Amino acid sequence: MRMRPTLSWTPGVDLPPGTTDLEPVADALRAGGVLVLSGAGISTESGIPDYRGEGGSLSRHTPMTYQDFTGSSEARRRYWARSHLGWRTFGRARPNGGHRSVAAFGRHGLLTGVITQNVDGLHQAAGSEGVVELHGSLDRVLCLSCGAFSPRRELARRLEAANAGFSPVAAGINPDGDADLTDEQVGDFRVVPCTVCGGILKPDVVFFGENVPPRRVEHCRELVREASSLLVLGSSLTVMSGLRFVRQAAEAGKPVLIVNRDATRGDRLAVTRIALPLGPALTTVADRLGLTVGDAAPA
Repeated sequence: MRMRPTLSWTPGVDLPPGTTDLEPVADALRAGGVLVLSGAGISTESGIPDYRGEGGSLSRHTPMTYQDFTGSSEARRRYWARSHLGWRTFGRARPNGGHRSVAAFGRHGLLTGVITQNVDGLHQAAGSEGVVELHGSLDRVLCLSCGAFSPRRELARRLEAANAGFSPVAAGINPDGDADLTDEQVGDFRVVPCTVCGGILKPDVVFFGENVPPRRVEHCRELVREASSLLVLGSSLTVMSGLRFVRQAAEAGKPVLIVNRDATRGDRLAVTRIALPLGPALTTVADRLGLTVGDAAPA
């Protein structure tokens, strides 16, 4: 059964309020065994907008669904034109203090793992190892016909060659790497096929309406079972792909801590939600723990 797209969630009036007290997060990290679950909010300070926060992209943009992508050549043309332009921006994004703090927590043995809902690769660029990319990565391309994988940079070169002079100005860039373009700006953009079999190419990301691979889900569930606590960073937990791990942790009696400026769908299951910007909040926690947050890894 495919995951039904859930694009919005309305907070109830009885949700517990957020705090600015970071000590519960520092205490959890001191104890060790923390599993991080991150969302789009951790990357906003790197210039990549989130979906649902203030100014989030869902106010102007509906993400591509798997059904639309596979069912319409015109939808694929629009997607690849917008994604090709957005990829240039993603390629320039660098890790911020939030990503670097998570990497520092990992280097000092305070984490059991990192699960990210993001497709931007910024955790790895900051130095985190063994990151589970729940929704895949824009760095890879998959052929839907033969299953061959290829690097996104290779596809970018092919698309550049097939669309010489394509350089419209986008109204914005979205967390899925999709630039906001009008149909007129998309124009007659040319999509290129798989070099192995001529099939349809798709980014190796989980679109709305598509299943997260079951083996990946089970791996994440195992990480939750092994963890002492779950630290959610920058996710509204609107979609079930991330919320299920919060529910699993809470049902097992493991503390759930959330750092997110806005209310989340998991607030009732959490011992605290800290309503602060992620970069400053996590670097403050690192300072309290006596950890050095290094610079971003070189591009």
